Amino acid sequence: MVPEQYAACIEACNNCADFCDTCTSSCLGESNVAHMADCIRLNIDCSQICRLAASYMARDSQNAKQLCALCADICQQCGDECSQHEAEHCQKCAEACHRCAEACRRMVA
Repeated sequence: MVPEQYAACIEACNNCADFCDTCTSSCLGESNVAHMADCIRLNIDCSQICRLAASYMARDSQNAKQLCALCADICQQCGDECSQHEAEHCQKCAEACHRCAEACRRMVA
């Protein structure tokens, strides 16, 4: 059973991780992959921190809030980078990242 205070943030983290994984895969298929390198790197970081944060919250770790604060920062960075690219997968990922950053900030507050 997921602790109720974390439910919305866990959902946002899992959703963000899924969008980041999809964006990574799609970016690797772009014609100019080198142009997408920062986006790909941040997508991988973001996906991994989101999954880790969701895990910490699911087990009500005493360190969940600290990890979620870092997750918010990385999600913000990833969303900002993705929003600079016109590809639809990047735009959708940026939205998910920014939503997750906000959910993590609310949870930490």
